[in-house]
Amino acid sequence: MKKKPDLKEKYRQFKAWQMRPRKVVPMSQEEHECLNCHDHYTGRYCPRCGQPATTTRFSWKVAVASFVDAYGLGERGMFRTMGNLILRPGYLILDYLRGMRASYFAPFKMYFLLFAVSLLVTHGLNIRGENFSFSDDFESAVQEVKQEGQSEKVTAPEVEVSGNGEQQDSSSERILDILYVVLEKMALFAKNYPVMNILLLLIMMSGILYFFFRRCPNIPDLRYSEFFVTLLYTTNMYTIYSIVFDFFCLGRLSLYAFFFTLIPLKQMSGFTWWRTILKFIVAFVTIFALFILFVVLGVLSIRMFVK
Repeated sequence: MKKKPDLKEKYRQFKAWQMRPRKVVPMSQEEHECLNCHDHYTGRYCPRCGQPATTTRFSWKVAVASFVDAYGLGERGMFRTMGNLILRPGYLILDYLRGMRASYFAPFKMYFLLFAVSLLVTHGLNIRGENFSFSDDFESAVQEVKQEGQSEKVTAPEVEVSGNGEQQDSSSERILDILYVVLEKMALFAKNYPVMNILLLLIMMSGILYFFFRRCPNIPDLRYSEFFVTLLYTTNMYTIYSIVFDFFCLGRLSLYAFFFTLIPLKQMSGFTWWRTILKFIVAFVTIFALFILFVVLGVLSIRMFVK
C-alpha cells in the first residue's frame, strides 16, 4: 500500500511548486485553417491575421468570453495572475521581472481594474449593502477634529493676557486653521482621486523601501523601476484580499492582511524572514520619521509666514 505524504512532505512539494517558474504550453503541431483569412498554419494563432486557432461558432460561452475581453479581463491570464498573487506572489514577480511578461496580466492594468472593483465593494456592493469608504471616514474624522477645536475655542475661559499673549494665541489659531485647510484638501483629493492618491503614496514609500531592498540575493542589481513594479503587484495582492474581506464586511481582517505584503517582498528578494521583517520595520520607521520632520518643518514655515 502506497504511503500518503505527510504534512511536511506536502509543504515541501508546495514550496517546490511555488519556486518553479511557469511552464508555457508547447506549440501545437496540428495544422489549422484560419476561419478569417483561410490561411493554413500550425500553432495557436494565425500568422497572417492573428486570430486564435480556438475560434469556433458563436455560443453563450463565446459571448461571455467576449464580454470579459472587452474589459481586459481575458488578456494574459487575469485570473491565473490573481491565483499566483495569492499562492506565490514573490515568485510571480520574479518571473515577470525576468522576462515572462506575456504569461501574466500587466501590473498597471490590473491595479486600475482591481481598484475599480474595490470602489464598488466599499461603496455598497457587499453582502450588507454598507458604504465604508476610507476616504469618507478620513474626511469625517478631519471635520470632527476641526469642530472639536472650534468648540474648545468657544468654551475656553476668558483670561486677561498681555499683548504678546494675544498675538501668540492668534498666530496659533491661524496655524491651526491652515493645518485644517491642508487636511481638508488632502481628504478631498483622496476622495476625488483615490487611484492617484495611492499611486503617489507608493511613489513616496517605494524610494525608502528600495534603499533597503536594492541589493537582494535574487536580483543583486535590482532597479528602482523593477522594485516599483514589485510594490505595484504587492498592492494588487493586498487589494484582492481587501475586496474579499470587504465584500463579507470583515474590514478588520483587511487591516491584518497588510502584513501579507511581507510575503512577496521576502520571496522576491530572497532574504530570510528575519531580515525581511527587520528591513521592513526600519524602512517604515524611517518613513514615519521623515513624515514627522516634514510636518514640523511645515508648521515652522507657516509660523514664520504668519509672523
